[in-house]
Amino acid sequence: MRSFEKLTSLKDYIPLKKREAGGKTIGLLVDGPNMLRKEFSLNLDIVRKIVADFGDMRVGKVLLNQYASDKLIEAIVNQGFTPVVVAGDTDVYMAVEGMELIYNPNIDVVALMTRDADFLPIINKAKENGKETIVIGVEPGFSAALQNSADHAIVLKAETKGKSDQATREENAY
Repeated sequence: MRSFEKLTSLKDYIPLKKREAGGKTIGLLVDGPNMLRKEFSLNLDIVRKIVADFGDMRVGKVLLNQYASDKLIEAIVNQGFTPVVVAGDTDVYMAVEGMELIYNPNIDVVALMTRDADFLPIINKAKENGKETIVIGVEPGFSAALQNSADHAIVLKAETKGKSDQATREENAY
């Protein structure tokens, strides 16, 4: 009986991070080949901070093709994301992952980091199923249709030499 009492008192010593009342859980998918390009110099830490304004990120996956370097994969892991290396085109795999987020009852917000309008059906399906939606992208080439369909659109500014990272948030008001 004594050992059982010790086990039940363990909760007094282990700090538990409890979900805030009303806090939302977020699933974020990053289109690696489309967004993690040298010309954009995007920092995933900035993305994590921006997403934290909307809730608690529970899923953070970066989809990569087979040409991703080991250094890129290591950097993604070090920033707390899960790298998913796909043979061939990442779009189909990202769509499948997006559908999993939509039908996951533990996820309140579906966030996609891409510029590609091919993911418009994912945004629409998420909204049909009562999920809040966020799209994160960078100009040039950030789909206007994608921005207008999501509940929140975040346009990142690519880092240029001599300037620090900047992020501009544009929320659609309907």
